[in-house]
Amino acid sequence: MITAAQMRAARALLGIDQKQLAELSGVSLPTIQRMEASEGNVRGVVDTLSKVVEALGAAGIELIGDHAPSFGTGRGVRFREPTPAKAKTV
Repeated sequence: MITAAQMRAARALLGIDQKQLAELSGVSLPTIQRMEASEGNVRGVVDTLSKVVEALGAAGIELIGDHAPSFGTGRGVRFREPTPAKAKTV
């Protein structure tokens, strides 16, 4: 659904802190902190996750899953597989 890294990146793109995300989503600050401190996919109550995702979406964030195309038109950042390092010739 959403990873901790996506949450942190979304906040960075919006220029908001954890407290502001908590206010936008109606979720407590400690819950936002716990969500962002998790590894990989954020786990929690589905209703709570939905509130955060909806708040980010309303603020203009498009969350993109693995191998999913993006249909947005704004600027953004997306992970891709790193390019293998080229061997150096001597």
